[in-house]
Amino acid sequence: MKRPNDQTTDMTSPRDRIRHWLRAIYTESQARWLEEAIAGRIAAFRAHHPEKIVSHPLDDILTERDAILITYGDQFQTPGQPHLHSLARFLDAHLRDVLDGVHILPFFPYSSDDGFSVIDYKRVAPALGDWEDIARLERRYRLMFDAVINHISRESAWFQGFVRGEEPYRDYFIVVDPNVDLSQVVRPRALPLLTPVETVEGVKYVWTTFSADQIDLNYANPRVALEIIDVLLFYIEKGAQIIRLDAIAYLWKAIGTPCIHLPQTHAMVKLWRAIFDATAPDVLIITETNVPHAENVSYFGDYLPEMGRTDEAQLVYNFTLAPLTLHAFQSANATKLSQWAAGLEAPPGATFFNFIASHDGIGVRPAEGILTDADMQALVDRTLAHGGQVGYKANPDGSKSVYELNITLYDFLNHPDHSDQAMDVARFLASQSILLALAGVPGIYVHSLFGSRNCHACFEQTGRARSLNREKFDLAAIEALLADESSHQRQVFEGYRRMLAVRRAHAAFHPFGPQTVLHLNPAIFAVRRASPMDDERILCLTNVSAQPQSLTLPPGRWRDLLNPGDALSGEFTLPGYGVAWLTSTT
Repeated sequence: MKRPNDQTTDMTSPRDRIRHWLRAIYTESQARWLEEAIAGRIAAFRAHHPEKIVSHPLDDILTERDAILITYGDQFQTPGQPHLHSLARFLDAHLRDVLDGVHILPFFPYSSDDGFSVIDYKRVAPALGDWEDIARLERRYRLMFDAVINHISRESAWFQGFVRGEEPYRDYFIVVDPNVDLSQVVRPRALPLLTPVETVEGVKYVWTTFSADQIDLNYANPRVALEIIDVLLFYIEKGAQIIRLDAIAYLWKAIGTPCIHLPQTHAMVKLWRAIFDATAPDVLIITETNVPHAENVSYFGDYLPEMGRTDEAQLVYNFTLAPLTLHAFQSANATKLSQWAAGLEAPPGATFFNFIASHDGIGVRPAEGILTDADMQALVDRTLAHGGQVGYKANPDGSKSVYELNITLYDFLNHPDHSDQAMDVARFLASQSILLALAGVPGIYVHSLFGSRNCHACFEQTGRARSLNREKFDLAAIEALLADESSHQRQVFEGYRRMLAVRRAHAAFHPFGPQTVLHLNPAIFAVRRASPMDDERILCLTNVSAQPQSLTLPPGRWRDLLNPGDALSGEFTLPGYGVAWLTSTT
């Protein structure tokens, strides 16, 4: 990667940062052309949307009231109605008072991967609704949009133009001689990296990191970079308040390198951040990088002391949390989770997006160097024993290694063939208490609200292991389950709502409030949270074992916010899979 030789750059100025990073990525002539084009986009955007130029500190934008639901646009369905209408009905009826943010997974026309092979970045899939449906949701909820911009569907107009040899699409994709040595490339899949495609100019081998239907874009072409900038600004116009950069680690390719986390990739994210700062500085960037922790947090970027914040993502997915939480419950021992969490620290002006379950599988690579091979194998064995599947990635030496666990979180924690509903619900809610207690913004996969079981019929229908965790609901049917007091779905949902309600009512859960992990008992995950002004403190305790656990509370008298009752002090016993959020009454 080129480095600009300008020592006078003012890195507090979006314009100067844009200039700086363009010259770090492209040749001088390319950078000049792209800089002029970006300047025109910024001027037009600011003229049409002056209301978005306002800027607030991140600790005012994100507070303890923020939790984000991760859901598909067609997650709730009603015959004869656009799916976004059903989503809005469910949110308004059941979650409006406890949840403010919604990540709608890709809601654009697509050809595969449940939305992550986008045909048209600027349209809403007709079965879901239209942009007015998105606007109605945005008026009530903070919306996260997906920017699936590492790749695009082979059915897209861009790729079809490439196949026909049309300008400007001839250089929108990465064509590679299949005889070139690509063994250094880090692979997230055990699939061919190059896909042969019939074009008007003969067979060409195009770069496909994820599948033959997901064709990687060529960011070495500045016209592609400008196309994507147009897409990102369009999303902001349409109400995106958080933009998720999907699979961002693989964005830039350079033969002879691992093609992951390249300097040009980081420079591109810094460029987008500078453009957002010039147009809509309150719009947040979140990066999705399913990699070991040290690599993951690199997407916070560089700290700019003169601005008091970093220059890439304000939010980074906390991928390591999921496998370590699963290990804690699988082993009935929170020691490794506690040791890792004790070292968690986001840089100033940024925070973690904490999640345990998502639409994808549970990635295990982020736990490399923390969990042993035996620990990893135990997670694999439990997944398979509980009806799940295991996904693999290809290694440079031709071998394969475990990449993700494909199973619903409820079924990983609870054996489907040996149900003890009271214990199963308690165990599941205990796992979610860890997610909700940690500093950062919690991301809640929609299936976690109900304790969904593996959808084996979905897996059989698609042949894709991730479908186990992607069942869609008939709205009337799921509401009937929630109305049934005996159903585990109702019990999980009510327990979740209670934790969310308590969390949003207490400043000690502010994402920028300090946290201290306490080592009180190997079977108990204990974290003390405090408000940013240190005028409220809460001790969050989670028993990851089935056995009651005793501990000595810190001096003083305590009250459990989740289970109101008599004041507590001294020796305290937490039941199996028990949770207590204790606030001092003295």
